[in-house]
Amino acid sequence: MESDNLQDPQEETLTCSICQGIFMDPVYLRCGHKFCETCLLLFQEDIKFPAYCPTCRQPCNQRYINDISLKKQVFIVRKKRLMEYLNSEEHKCVTHKAKKMIFCDKSKILLCHLCSDSQEHSGHTHCSIDVAVQEKMEELLKHMDSLWQRLKIQQNYVEKERRMTLWWLSVKLREEVIKRVYGKQCPPLSEERDQHIECLRHQSNTTLEELRKSEATIVHERNQLTEVYQELMTMSQRPYQELLVQDLDDLFRRSKLAAKVDMPQGMIPRLRAHSIPGLTARLNSFRVKISFKHSIMFGYNSVRPFDIRLLHESTSLDSAKTHRVSWGKKSFSRGKYYWEVDLKDYRRWTVGVCKDPWLRGRSYVVTPTDIFLLECLRNKDHYILITRIGREHYIEKPVGQVGVFLDCEGGYVSFVDVAKSSLILSYSPGTFHCAVRPFFFAAYT
Repeated sequence: MESDNLQDPQEETLTCSICQGIFMDPVYLRCGHKFCETCLLLFQEDIKFPAYCPTCRQPCNQRYINDISLKKQVFIVRKKRLMEYLNSEEHKCVTHKAKKMIFCDKSKILLCHLCSDSQEHSGHTHCSIDVAVQEKMEELLKHMDSLWQRLKIQQNYVEKERRMTLWWLSVKLREEVIKRVYGKQCPPLSEERDQHIECLRHQSNTTLEELRKSEATIVHERNQLTEVYQELMTMSQRPYQELLVQDLDDLFRRSKLAAKVDMPQGMIPRLRAHSIPGLTARLNSFRVKISFKHSIMFGYNSVRPFDIRLLHESTSLDSAKTHRVSWGKKSFSRGKYYWEVDLKDYRRWTVGVCKDPWLRGRSYVVTPTDIFLLECLRNKDHYILITRIGREHYIEKPVGQVGVFLDCEGGYVSFVDVAKSSLILSYSPGTFHCAVRPFFFAAYT
């Protein structure tokens, strides 16, 4: 990389070991090694924090610190190099033997004061070297920042596609759950079970192929953005006197075009609901009526069940505004139970069970071992289903009633789309072995 050539031993500390150029936005890791921030994040194929220091291979602990003093030092050194260049005899004006301290924007050259007043350049736009350097760097950094923001969005799309791919790869685990559900049906429905699993496999294989194609497209577009970004970064590291005389119009044009490319929408595949004959009829044999108490109302939009701190033990239902949190009056530790919750009037909701100690503790910090939920959230123009904390499931959103089946002996809870008599998802047997209580959160439309 052609950048400021720092030969002074003290100034060699201003060189990034990844790009071999002068630091741009320097950061340092806990091991002490320093890098350009973007070089560190672009060190791997993906735009993310590396697990290990690129120099010493020590764990990074996912943290770095911006080195403000080093950034100032880099600026001082680059300015010093520019002054040394301008003061050198070999770079003085050949005609007037004077320092070239003026930049001609039209001709893209450095001029002495007398040359800038000459007939050849008098009609051109001129400015001091300092102003020209500042404006050129500001324009470069503006383009770099615009592309960097696009790159981070692209990387988010890549990671989202990969999360979906992993989920669809795990659909095989769902086969075992489906088999378990069919095994409890009476009479046995072997033919229907096999058809259900065959449909599941076909949709999974088709979706995985589409996801891989989609990811490849997004990665390709991200890599094209990265190439343009690295060109801009290389140019920004050039010595100031070289940077000023470069014609960057083509690079800026390509940068603008890259930043305007439509963002990939990606795929949001949903596992189609598949009716299981007799499912809701069988579960209704375990039907119980659930009475909820300790309802808490919220009148603002930012609340999520995972953020809740329930400060009062009871609030009148008449005071309901937009959000409601409640749990069952009775806990269950033995037997099997089934209840349904009507969710058609709610834009966001959470149903499930929670452990008694979690309620008694009153800290209400949600952990995967204390509360077992199915949560529906609206994300822009689509809905997502989540279990526990942040585990997204790409399953068709139920409309209307959701059935909750609790098997205390088995230690698991399942969720059913009542209208379609289909299984939404089920926690694994043995997830919990203690008393649990129905839980319900809803946000009104």
